[in-house]
Parts: sequence; structure tokens; C-alpha cells
Amino acid sequence: MQTSEILKKVRQVEIKTRGLSQNIFAGQYHTAFKGRGMAFSEVREYQPGDDVRSIDWNVTARFNRPYIKVFEEERELTVMLLIDVSGSGVFGTECNTKRQVITEIAATLAFSAIQNNDKIGVIFFSDKIEKFIAPQKGKKHILYIIRELLEFKPESRKTDISCVLQYFTNVIKKRCTAFLVSDFISPDFEKSLLIASKKHDLVALQVYDVKDTELPDVGLLKVIDSETDKVMYVDTSDEKVRKIYKDKWDKRQEIVTRNFSKTGVDMVSISTSEDYVKALITLFKFRS
Repeated sequence: MQTSEILKKVRQVEIKTRGLSQNIFAGQYHTAFKGRGMAFSEVREYQPGDDVRSIDWNVTARFNRPYIKVFEEERELTVMLLIDVSGSGVFGTECNTKRQVITEIAATLAFSAIQNNDKIGVIFFSDKIEKFIAPQKGKKHILYIIRELLEFKPESRKTDISCVLQYFTNVIKKRCTAFLVSDFISPDFEKSLLIASKKHDLVALQVYDVKDTELPDVGLLKVIDSETDKVMYVDTSDEKVRKIYKDKWDKRQEIVTRNFSKTGVDMVSISTSEDYVKALITLFKFRS
């Protein structure tokens, strides 16, 4: 793709997602994702009802009357986006592919972060770490992230969630807020999820296509696995075949949902055919 086409795409995503983060998520992101702790602001005279544990004894001794320390929420966060760039992301039977929806969600979260003066970083992953973008602030940094979201070509098309969670836990030393964005078609990752969720505030965003969940009855269908290139022919008119396909999805979804629930990680599932804005608003309100 030519540079002019890439810049046009970046601009389109910027206009849409920046508008969403400004007009829809203003304030909700702030309350949903708190700062790391409390920072000292000032001292003031003690008032009845104040917590005596906040008394500043040095200032109190100097003025011969009680003063307390006042603290404010330390708002600045580091936000990490853990983005699945494996082969299954190119799949989409509705208006958008999973990769397109993931790109818009990630860009919206990135703009929400910088509006709150937070740093934003990204880890692209497949079954290995494909690219690490260190957390920074600023619009220029966001546009660079959007460009990478649009144009990045992974070396591998397979998926391993454990791989990115282990890397993330090791490379980001201080506690941060992280969004793990994937369809979660991956080997089991409960152990690494548990470790990462204890260290960081982790949120899971599942992006899936309706045809991931069930096969349509359209007769003989040629199917290609986008992560392995395996080709097979499936008789979708066979009710048993459709049931096996659906049962496989349901079982995997049950395991994924249970893992997030057990580790205390908030999760929201978003279909490529639905409005991801509503899903994000619901998530933000739930965490507020």
C-alpha cells in the first residue's frame, strides 16, 4: 500500500476514534481506571471529623495547632494494549474483519488514555512477541500506533496468549492498566493470566465473528484455517457437523470465561456485527 493510502486510512481511524473518546467516553474512562495511588497535595488546619492519622506532626509542632496532610489521587496511568495480530484476525463475514474492529477499539482506548494524560504502549503478539512499542504520551505517538495497527505484518499467524502475558509481566515492572484484545482462540493460558492479573489491572476484550460460533447451512463448504493454512471441505448441511462446530465454540468459550472469572479479570465479548461503543460503555460503567 502506498504511503498516501496509509496516511488516509490513519486519518479516517483518527477522526472516528478520537471523536468517540472525546464525546462518548469523556469522564467514564477516568472513573473506570483509577490512578496508581494517592499523592501528597498540601497541608491544612485540622477540622473536626478529619482522620487523626493524617496529622502532620512536624507542622503541628511548628504552629502549635493541628495540621493534616491532604492527598489527591495520582491520576497518571501507564496503559498497555496487548493486541492479537494472529491469522484468525483477518476473518470476518459481516461488515468488518476482527482485525479492523480490534484496530478501532485500540485506537479509541489510546485516545482516551492521552486525553487523561496517561502513557500508552502496545505489544503485538501471535504465538510470539511480534513488536513492542514502549509507553509514551502525545498525539504523534498515537498516530504511530494507529499506523502500526493498520499496517503491521506479523511473522507468525498462530496464537499463544500465555506468551504475551508472560512477556508483559516481565517487561512492565510497575502496575499498569492493560487491555488484552483477542478472539482468544488459543491454548490454555490460565496460569500466566493469574500471575499477570495479580501484578496489573487487566481487562479482556474479546472480538469474534458470528461465524466463529456456528456454521451456516450452505452445503459443501471449503474451509481454510487462517493460522495453519489447513484446507478441508465441510458439509454444512449435516446437522451433526454444525452441532459439533457449535459445541466446540461453546466449550472453548466456557473455559475462557471461567478463567477470567476465576482470576478476577473483567471481560467483555464484542461481535464484528455489533456496535463496540455500547460494549465499551457498559464495561466502563461496570468498573466505575
